[in-house]
Amino acid sequence: MKLRSLFNLVAKKASYAAGTPWTFLGALCIVVIWGLSGPVFKFNDTWQLVINTGTTIITFLMVFLIQHSQNADTAAIQIKLDELIRVTAEANNELLDLEELDEERLEEIRRTYEAMAREATQTLQRRRGGG
Repeated sequence: MKLRSLFNLVAKKASYAAGTPWTFLGALCIVVIWGLSGPVFKFNDTWQLVINTGTTIITFLMVFLIQHSQNADTAAIQIKLDELIRVTAEANNELLDLEELDEERLEEIRRTYEAMAREATQTLQRRRGGG
């Protein structure tokens, strides 16, 4: 199995597991046990270092898992949106590759759609007799 495929598999399973109530409950139990063990260890530096080190390592690794999952989700959504734009007869096909445009062109397109939204709102208000 290729490294990329293995990472993808592990990342998906870890990301799913991290979002379950059982994982949260497990993490909560660890923190409670750590807190309750404070008097036993006299709240010393090593006692504090255990939780600090553990949470830092987990946070560090989770950043990469979350980013991987986010990248995969974003790519899937982008493909679905591209397909919807592609099959819509009057769609602006420039939007198919929107994420590749420079900031200036994106701003122009955003202003165009904001103007269309304002126009639609005004038309709706006129139809309702509110404008």
